Amino acid sequence: MPPTTPSPARESAATHETTEPGGGAERQDAAIVLDSVHKRYGSKQAVDGISLTVARGEFFGLLGPNGAGKTTLIEIVEGQRQADSGTVAVFGESPWPRNVGLLPRIGVQTQTSAFFVRLTAREHLETVAALYGAGTDAVARALDSVGLTEHGAVRVEDLSGGQRQRLAIASALVHEPELIFLDEPTAALDPQARRALWQVLRELKGAGRTIVYTTHHLDEAEALCDRVAIIVDGRVRALDTPARLVSAGSPTTCLVVPSGRLSPEDARAIPGVLGVTEEPDAVVLETLDAGPVLAAVGEIAGLQGIRTRTASLEDVYLQLTRDVTPQP
Repeated sequence: MPPTTPSPARESAATHETTEPGGGAERQDAAIVLDSVHKRYGSKQAVDGISLTVARGEFFGLLGPNGAGKTTLIEIVEGQRQADSGTVAVFGESPWPRNVGLLPRIGVQTQTSAFFVRLTAREHLETVAALYGAGTDAVARALDSVGLTEHGAVRVEDLSGGQRQRLAIASALVHEPELIFLDEPTAALDPQARRALWQVLRELKGAGRTIVYTTHHLDEAEALCDRVAIIVDGRVRALDTPARLVSAGSPTTCLVVPSGRLSPEDARAIPGVLGVTEEPDAVVLETLDAGPVLAAVGEIAGLQGIRTRTASLEDVYLQLTRDVTPQP
C-alpha cells in the first residue's frame, strides 16, 4: 500500500488486541499458555507482560521487528530462560527449571542451528535421531520432507546455505515432536524452495502438530498462520487471524493507474476517492467503494493496465511498527 494519511479504520489496527478465545478448559488443554510474562535485561524490558494461548494443532505466528522480544519469549517457552514473573505452561507443565520430560515433545529450528559438519546429512540426522530414540525410518522421512533425500550422502560442510537451512528443519522434525518452533525457516531459501516448504508445513499442521513460527516474510505469515501476534517493545500489539487484522487495519482498496493517464488533480475530483498518492510510475487512488471509482477512471483514462491493490498483513505490520527504530 502507498503511504497515505491513515483512515480511522487503519489507525484502529495500531491498538488492535483480541481477547484470547475460550475458557479455562480450553486453556488447560492448550499447547502453550502464557500469563503476564515479564523478562528484563538491565534497563531493557525484553518481555513486558505478555499473555497468550496457543491451541494444540494451531499454526501460530510471532511477528515483530528485531529487538521486539520474540526470541526471548520463545526461549522462555522452550525452557532455555526463566521468566522474571508470570506463568508459563507447555502441555500443562512448566518448562522451567529445564523440563527434560518435555524435550521429546518439542522440536526447535533456529537460524544458528549447530551441525556435525564432517558428517553427511543422513549421518547428522541419524545422530540427532539417536538422541531421541528415533529409528532410521524417521531419518528417511525427515530427509524426504525437506527435499534432501538426494543429498543424504553429501557432507554437511558441502551443503549450500539453503540446504543447511532445510537440514536444520529436518533436525527439528526427525523425532516427530508435537510442538515445533521454527525461526525464520525460509530465510535462506529461493522462492521455489520456500513454496515447497510451505507445503511441508501445511502437512505438519494437517497431522495435528502445533507450530510456533517467526518470520519477516509477511506474505508467508498471511498464507500459513491461523493466528499471529505482532510484538512491539515486548508487548503484544495485535493478536488475531491475519484476515481479521487486515480487515480491521484497512478496509480500503487502491486503484493503480499508470503514469500519464490520469493527473492527481483529476483523480482527487472523482467522487469516492479518499486519497491520491503519486508513485514513480503510477497514480494511486484510495477508496472504500472501488466499483464506481473504477468506472469513473475508465471514462477518463480507460481501464487498460489499471490494477487494484487491497490491504495485506504487511500493511498492518508496518502501521503497528512505524515508530520503531530498526535494530541490527
